[in-house]
Amino acid sequence: MASSRVSTSNMAQRVVQNVEAIAQLHAAAEVSMSQRFIDRLTASIGRPSSIWTVLILVALWMGLNTFGANAGLPRLDPPPFPWLQGVLSLSALLVTIIVLATQRHQAQRAARRGDLELQVNLLAEQKTAKLVALLEELRRDLPTVRDRVDPVAAAMSKAVDPKAVLSVIEADVPPRNTPSKKD
Repeated sequence: MASSRVSTSNMAQRVVQNVEAIAQLHAAAEVSMSQRFIDRLTASIGRPSSIWTVLILVALWMGLNTFGANAGLPRLDPPPFPWLQGVLSLSALLVTIIVLATQRHQAQRAARRGDLELQVNLLAEQKTAKLVALLEELRRDLPTVRDRVDPVAAAMSKAVDPKAVLSVIEADVPPRNTPSKKD
């Protein structure tokens, strides 16, 4: 019973360490004040209430400039509403730029996470290769186990060279923007 508490405690401690490492990764991502502003702006623009707000403002603008003259209000932007069209076009341009800036920031964060995942996977692969090598050594050293040659285990006990894998991938997959050799 005590050993299960110790292993649970060790596992919980490892989980806490992993969470802290992820928090440090997020904290280390240098985010400028302008990027934080853009992220907040994107979050507020991306809400469904923004659609209703824009629709209500456009309807009020059109209603006031169309029917406001009947109530004695001046027409600031008579139909076909050139000022409204200009404001909406500028707003669309600004929202597009804001969305693109947010996507760029998210892509950078995803690339950093991808790099971290690759490093962790490479380390896990190296550890697995070491474990296979140790098991093979143990199998050879145990007198009760028949010693035999296992080519699969021998191959798995060697860590994979990431550069070699990359060169094989690049040799088999043609670049996206160039025609393949068959064309």
